Amino acid sequence: MIYTPEHREMMDSIRRFISAEIDPFIDEWEAAEIFPAHELFKKMGNLGFLGITKPEAYGGLGLDFSYGVAAAEAMGYARAQGVAMGVGVQSNMATPALAAFGSDELRREFLAPAIAGDMVASIGVSEQGAGSDVASLKTRARRDGDDYVISGSKMWITNGTQADWICLLCNTSQENAGPPQVFLPPSGGGPGAARTWGRSERGSAHKNKSLIIVPLKENGKRARGVEIQKIRKFGMWSSDTAQIFFDEVRVPVRHRIGEEGMGFIYQMKQFQEERLDGAARRLSAIAWIQETADYLRQRQAFGRPLLDNQFIQYKLAELKTELEALRALVYVATKTYIEGGDVVELASMAKLKAGRLSREIADWCMQFQGGMGYTWDNPVSRAYRDYRLGSIGGGADEVMLMVIARHMGLMNMNA
Repeated sequence: MIYTPEHREMMDSIRRFISAEIDPFIDEWEAAEIFPAHELFKKMGNLGFLGITKPEAYGGLGLDFSYGVAAAEAMGYARAQGVAMGVGVQSNMATPALAAFGSDELRREFLAPAIAGDMVASIGVSEQGAGSDVASLKTRARRDGDDYVISGSKMWITNGTQADWICLLCNTSQENAGPPQVFLPPSGGGPGAARTWGRSERGSAHKNKSLIIVPLKENGKRARGVEIQKIRKFGMWSSDTAQIFFDEVRVPVRHRIGEEGMGFIYQMKQFQEERLDGAARRLSAIAWIQETADYLRQRQAFGRPLLDNQFIQYKLAELKTELEALRALVYVATKTYIEGGDVVELASMAKLKAGRLSREIADWCMQFQGGMGYTWDNPVSRAYRDYRLGSIGGGADEVMLMVIARHMGLMNMNA
């Protein structure tokens, strides 16, 4: 995949927007541990940045996923990854299944406002006791006439304290569904707890799951039966994260995306777009290599610039080489996805490599900047904290390795 002039023009527009509407406020949002999603998303929606790959009928641009990856890569240059992650959830995590499989009515009611920036979206899969093991999800929606009644809880919800609605994966039949867990105190796990699928997970074990759009607000107030608790994190401070509890929350059956029992399959598509989005955002780590080189060119030690040290030169060269290899992998995976190929293995590889490499880059850049790099207000220390999530959220490294090993035929597919 090679970016066209149209891709580059869009990326330049996004980076200009970042310079004008995001970076000047980053320190303020980091201190507040939240960015104003409704205000920012409305500005982005007005420019078409939130519906790049979504159908034109609902306000999107109708472009292929390569433009979504290009947009994610550009968003990665924001000086706080928490903002970029929040945008990624809105564009490539909470809305793909709705756009692809939702009814026209549901897309008009929830997708169109998300594309316009009038609503903030979130995605709910992980739970306190179920991350990598999706079969263990306990949140349940029982049928009551023309409604579902939902009980349970979801963890690590990005945009969670501000979201107008959540795309919720839950059990809609009794098969393989344990008792619902309601109002449990948050403990353990981590943001975006590991999630995956493999060929062995496509069977009947997941036919009890559906995706449902659940409003979190009613007339500007918290929806009845919904309780939200904010979670503080090591990094990604500008992104609000929450645990959300559902106590007999009633929503119409028409809020279900697609067929009942197909939610797991629909969610797998969202996972692949999520992983490619996250990997593309990590390509912006090239900026830290360049900025560190500029800093070391000015920093004198023992009578010469630190950049004259051959070890530093070689390490920065090696890191850039690794990053360009990641870029190629992301682009190949994206091209395969657009062409309809099986991208699970490639997306998992890209996600794995992006998480590990970005935190390695941040670590070395902090090391080379010395005491100044270690100070709290230095942007490279923020990058160090933000990038650490890449090997945990959206599927931990260990889960990605499991998926890759399965596709290599190294593991029993039913293990």
